[in-house]
Amino acid sequence: MSPILSAALIDSLFEAPGTVLTGIIFSAMAATMTALKMGQGPIWVFVPLLIVAGAVRAFDLRRYQARKSTLTAEEAAQWQQRYQIGAMIQAAVIGLWCSVTLLVSDDAVVHMIALSVTTGIVAGAAGRAYGRQSIFRLQAVLMFGPAVIALALRGTPYYIAMSVVCAAFLMAVMQLSANLHRIFMRAVVAREREAALAGQFDTALNNMPHGLCMFRADGRLAVMNHRFSEMLNLSDDFIQQGARAADIVNACVVEGSISSASGNIILSEIENGEARDVITTDPDLARGRSLSWTFQPMAGGGAVVLLEDVTERRNAEAKISHLARYDELTALPNRVNFRDEIERLLRFPHDADQLSALLFVDLDQFKQVNDTLGHPCGDQLLCAVADRLREMLRPEDFVARFGGDEFVVFQQNINSAEDAAGLARRIVDHLSERYKIDNHLVEIGASVGIAMTSAGVSGDTLLKNADMALYRAKADGRGTFCFFREELAQIVESRRVLELDLRKALANEEFELFYQPLVNLKSGKVTTCEALLRWNHPVRGTVSPIDIIPVAEDMGLIVDLGRWILRKACMECMKWPEGVSVAVNFSPQQFHQRDVLSEVRYALEISGLPAQRLEIEITESSLLRNTQLTHDVLSQLRTLGVRISLDDFGTGYSSLSYLHNFPLQKVKIDRSFLEGIDSDRPLTLLRGVARLSADLGMSVVVEGIETNEQLELISADGTVSEAQGYLFSRPVPAVRMRQLLNASHGRRASEDQLVVVTSRSIA
Repeated sequence: MSPILSAALIDSLFEAPGTVLTGIIFSAMAATMTALKMGQGPIWVFVPLLIVAGAVRAFDLRRYQARKSTLTAEEAAQWQQRYQIGAMIQAAVIGLWCSVTLLVSDDAVVHMIALSVTTGIVAGAAGRAYGRQSIFRLQAVLMFGPAVIALALRGTPYYIAMSVVCAAFLMAVMQLSANLHRIFMRAVVAREREAALAGQFDTALNNMPHGLCMFRADGRLAVMNHRFSEMLNLSDDFIQQGARAADIVNACVVEGSISSASGNIILSEIENGEARDVITTDPDLARGRSLSWTFQPMAGGGAVVLLEDVTERRNAEAKISHLARYDELTALPNRVNFRDEIERLLRFPHDADQLSALLFVDLDQFKQVNDTLGHPCGDQLLCAVADRLREMLRPEDFVARFGGDEFVVFQQNINSAEDAAGLARRIVDHLSERYKIDNHLVEIGASVGIAMTSAGVSGDTLLKNADMALYRAKADGRGTFCFFREELAQIVESRRVLELDLRKALANEEFELFYQPLVNLKSGKVTTCEALLRWNHPVRGTVSPIDIIPVAEDMGLIVDLGRWILRKACMECMKWPEGVSVAVNFSPQQFHQRDVLSEVRYALEISGLPAQRLEIEITESSLLRNTQLTHDVLSQLRTLGVRISLDDFGTGYSSLSYLHNFPLQKVKIDRSFLEGIDSDRPLTLLRGVARLSADLGMSVVVEGIETNEQLELISADGTVSEAQGYLFSRPVPAVRMRQLLNASHGRRASEDQLVVVTSRSIA
């Protein structure tokens, strides 16, 4: 049995003190009357007993009523026991008094008094002690059982009949008490369930994240949870006051939770009986709170109002919206925002007679800053660039970051293209000034493409035109600006077609490898052949690598193309004499791919070519990126047996430290060193580089030899070991190179004759 139900049953024993006191008084009075009527001493004994027992019970009743609100379960059980003892003593005294009176006296009046009072007390107990059936049954038997026996002992038919009637009455009273007990139990259980449900509802109501209040059909408040009053800083006694909706709204306005205008809207929504949502903002701008009110009408009239604090959600939505339209790093508008704004400005210009220009800005050498100083420094540099651009622009101009190192400026209300050119010059000059980033002095450049607006042009078209102009500016040497011209569109279209053809050519293997020999100046024999890419285009004819490689690098196809060249060259080298190696050029992108070692191993494996017959040519730009990783890759290739050659030495950065820091085995001096070689200075420079390389244990190759005079000059001091150029051979197809190699290596001649034979036959 639950503690609540047990307490209710115990409480039912003490809940009618009036009937107990009445029974005590009447029983004492009846005993006194029978003693006086009979004039016998034994009856007087029961009078003080009844008075004392009644007084004790009355005293206990008063004490219980005073203490019941603070009683524990153990204490309540003790009070039940006290009640049971007192009731049993009183019942036994009454039962003895009634039975003695019936047996001792023959006076019918005395019998009537004793029997009627006892019957009344039993009936009263049935209506009072129904909560504990065991107590009542024992009490009724002790009180009325002796009377039933005494009536039967009288022996006359009438008294025996009366005994039977009294016994039946006793059973009926017990049944009545049992019925009352069942009714009471159902009521108590139902009340306990209702209390539990009410408690659960109250708990749920006051712990829900939303505020809630309910108004009845008459407009008065029926329910308000703590969350509602807490959010609006209201008192909890509004429910007891039976406040109306207007009272609550006015209190909210007074507390500053909502404005007066918002209060009128809320009252209107409560009264109109429609489901609606309303969002109010806090009058206190510093608090900046937003509340969402949901109004839901009820079927019988009235309304339920749900209140939610949506400040964080609205702030998050605003932040998401800002991130969707602004660059997080520089706080400039992003591509989406810029396009929308441009379309609006083009559709509704401030002055139809004025011109506008779109400037596409790209930073030069920014990638090198990222690679050398790291991305955090690169991010700071972008923020500094954004600040400089803001400073250069007028309020009506618009600047955005398109991503990476690209920025776009929309210049409004200008008089001529010269105004746009002036801004472009300022951008190029100002962005090229030094930056101080984390104690580093950083220098970058900028290239600008400009597109002027014209009637009917869209924002996308303007952006495309500016992008094409930027591409031209970068092709012209960077650090400058270029206006869009119609012929640029044709150039871009040609490049686009070239890209499509190049992708198709790679899939269909339309490429072919030509080979140009490197001749050993001492033996006169061909030691190595450099693989050079050619593209047999069905319309353009043979396309040079100068046109192929840059496009392939921009498209990201250079890795796939380089993989094809490597495998094809290795397989072709297996058809040459054993003393001849093949040299394959690696672009920086191809060299820095993660699986470059795996690609080299696979090419050697499928071709069967010994690693010593493969020579990989890299440029100085490959050595600039991720120096440690580059060194590790080169070391692993050298361990594998592959030879490493530094191609085009003398172009680019031309750092002599490369010759010392990296595991190189061959240096190819660029053809630019041959310009003016017949004078002392260029020849001295070439011989100095060659001697330094030779002293470091590397073989030296000079590229671009075209005349016998150049050959004699570079070979005079013996430091140059190999030469390459048109003097010996132009690049030729694989079949032709195979024939010439077989022919030259099959001859027996002196060294001078071999050089001449090679020169004449291959040329």
